[in-house]
Amino acid sequence: MDSTLLALLALGLGVAIGAGIAAMIVAAMRARTAAEQQASSELPDGLTDVLAAMDDAACAVDPSGLVTAASTAAGRFGIGIGATLENPELRQLVRAVREGGSETATLRLARGGRSLDPRLVAARASRIGPRLSLLIIRDITEQERLEQMRTDFVANTSHELKTPVGAVSLLAEAIESAADDPAQVRAFASRIQAEAARLGQLTGRIMSLSRLQSSDGLGRFGPVAIDEVIAASVESHAVQASSAGVELTRGGDRGAWVQGDAQILIEAVGNLIANAIVYSPRGSRVGVGVRVDDGVVEISVSDQGIGIEEADRDRIFERFYRADEARSRRTGGTGLGLSIVKHATQRHGGEVRLWSRPGRGSTFTMRLPQIAAPEIEDDPGARKKPAKDKSKNKKKRKARKASRLAAPPVISTDQPRTDSGELV
Repeated sequence: MDSTLLALLALGLGVAIGAGIAAMIVAAMRARTAAEQQASSELPDGLTDVLAAMDDAACAVDPSGLVTAASTAAGRFGIGIGATLENPELRQLVRAVREGGSETATLRLARGGRSLDPRLVAARASRIGPRLSLLIIRDITEQERLEQMRTDFVANTSHELKTPVGAVSLLAEAIESAADDPAQVRAFASRIQAEAARLGQLTGRIMSLSRLQSSDGLGRFGPVAIDEVIAASVESHAVQASSAGVELTRGGDRGAWVQGDAQILIEAVGNLIANAIVYSPRGSRVGVGVRVDDGVVEISVSDQGIGIEEADRDRIFERFYRADEARSRRTGGTGLGLSIVKHATQRHGGEVRLWSRPGRGSTFTMRLPQIAAPEIEDDPGARKKPAKDKSKNKKKRKARKASRLAAPPVISTDQPRTDSGELV
């Protein structure tokens, strides 16, 4: 055989063998890379930055349930980097997405790893790598609570309105049947007036509460003098306190200002004073005090009444909730006063605190952000008084001097009053 042909055959065979070996090497490298990827738990680029910017609780989890990355909010549920998911429902949700896709579930999750204060959450798991899954936990407890409150509000309002409306209807029938008895007619008419007043008060409170809860229900805020708010609230309930035999006192700091709506604040403080009077025994005191502390104005209303049981303190600000149902019915309470106080304070950027001891009394404190007192500008357009005739003024001064010399001296018997800074 020709040597040239043999050389060509050898060259072709070498090329084929080399190509096969190269293909085997490439295939092996690809298999090795795929195996490394399957076994790798390295986070995708940018995932850490995305988790750091999230408000919801989120984390990256490997097949064993180990958390390799987490958002700051995940710590509220006891989820941290290097820890293992302890909740079996979350682990099951992560396992369900190993083959791809995503899964969602709604479940109760203990916050901070404790069995107390379970939160309703919407959890979603998605696969983001061969060995990693992304778990996002959104707390929907507040959303559920608001929805439940909306449902309860409609139901409770309907129930509360039925009572006075039904009473008016029955009393109207009673008047019709007792038309020949003037005494009975007057008695039934008086009761109708009372029920109508109660109905009017209830609807007014409902409208006030709805206005506070609506996003556009408040007018423009401006500087409000707390002294004027306290004075108006105390004055409007002076008759109620006198009728109940309760002493109404005022004390504390003066000259505090807040940003808000004066009428809403007067109504809120008035509700606290009215409740304190209703639940105080005759001969006791109700104190209204103001304290300014580190940029916060505290308006406290204290009584020496029956106090509030610990079981009722968490619900005392709910709509239509009454700690003492019998007393509220007897005094015509609507169960909305404290709810209005809470929402009014929150709309002014503050909070309400409660201290109470059964048999010793209660203290409700509205805490509002303080502002600097506004500057009072002089009116530049004010006109000066015209100059008077000096000769006429001189004669008038002489006449007034003569009258004072002729009149006996007047001695004032009024004693100056001092405001007590001590809160009841």
